[in-house]
Amino acid sequence: MKEKVNVYFTKEITPESLVKIYQAVGYDLPGNVGVKISTGEPGGHNYLKPELIKEIVKQLNGTIVENCTAYGGKRQALEDHLKCVEDHGFTQIAKVDILDAEGEFEIPTREGSRHLTKDIVGSHLENYDSILMLSHFKGHAMGGFGGALKNMSIGVASTKGKLNIHSAGRTLDQADTWANLPPQDDFLESMAEACSAVIDYYSKRGGIVYINVINNLSVDCDCDSNPEAPCMADIGIVASMDPVAVDRAALDLIYKSNDPGRDHFLERVETRHGAHTIEEAVRLGLGTTFYEMIDLDK
Repeated sequence: MKEKVNVYFTKEITPESLVKIYQAVGYDLPGNVGVKISTGEPGGHNYLKPELIKEIVKQLNGTIVENCTAYGGKRQALEDHLKCVEDHGFTQIAKVDILDAEGEFEIPTREGSRHLTKDIVGSHLENYDSILMLSHFKGHAMGGFGGALKNMSIGVASTKGKLNIHSAGRTLDQADTWANLPPQDDFLESMAEACSAVIDYYSKRGGIVYINVINNLSVDCDCDSNPEAPCMADIGIVASMDPVAVDRAALDLIYKSNDPGRDHFLERVETRHGAHTIEEAVRLGLGTTFYEMIDLDK
C-alpha cells in the first residue's frame, strides 16, 4: 500500500494562520528564502494581499520573488512590473525581486518529459537557497485552475520560459506562441515538465514548501486585469511538502463543497482538463495524490 503524504488544512485565512500552517509542515526553509507569489495584474484584485502574507514573509526573512509576464499587460515590461509591485503594496512589507530582470538560465526537465527538454528561469533564481511556493488557488482561463503547480511552472519561468511552456516547447516567439497554441493537454503536460525542472533544481539546494490559499475563488486568474467576481465562498489554506498532493487536496475541497457556485468553478476546471496537470505530475514522479488531510482547527 502506498504511503500517504501529509497535507495540513485550516479554514482560517489570516496572517497568523499562514505562519501556523507553515510551522505545521515541519520543515524550516534554509538560507536565503524566496517567497514566490503572483503580484497580480493591475485592475485585478483577487491576488494574495500584502497584509495577509506579511507575517509569513517576515518569519522567513524572505524576499518576494516574481517574473515578468509573456502577454501584453502591465507586468511584461520590467518598469511596469516594478510599478505594479509598489502600487499593490508589496514593497511596503518586504524586498521584492523580479527574477528575470537581468537575464535567465536553463534548467533541465526530468527524463520522461514529452515536450520540454528545459525550463527557462530568471537568473536571480540562483540567489535563493529555498522557496516558499505561496499560491492563490483559483480558476484559470487556460489551465483550468492555478495553484502550486501553476505557480511553480508558469510563475517561476522567465518571459521566454513562459512562452516555452505555453507553446509546448515549439517556440520562444511571443506572437507565434499566441497565434499557434498547441493542443490543450500538451500545454498542461508542459507545465508539469517545467515543475520537474524546478523541483530537481531545489532538491540539490534547500527545498520547497507549498501553501495554497483557497480564497477569492474566481474562475479567472490573478493575471486577468478584469477577472470575474469570485463564485464561491473562501475555503481555507492547505500546505504540504508535496506539490501534487497540495493541489489535489485544494481541488478535492472544492469538489466536496456544497457552495452554490461550485459547479460554475468546476466547469472552468473540467472544460480545460485542469486535473491533467496533476496526472502528468504524478507520471513524472513529482508527488502523489495519496494524502492524509490533517485539520489544524480540531
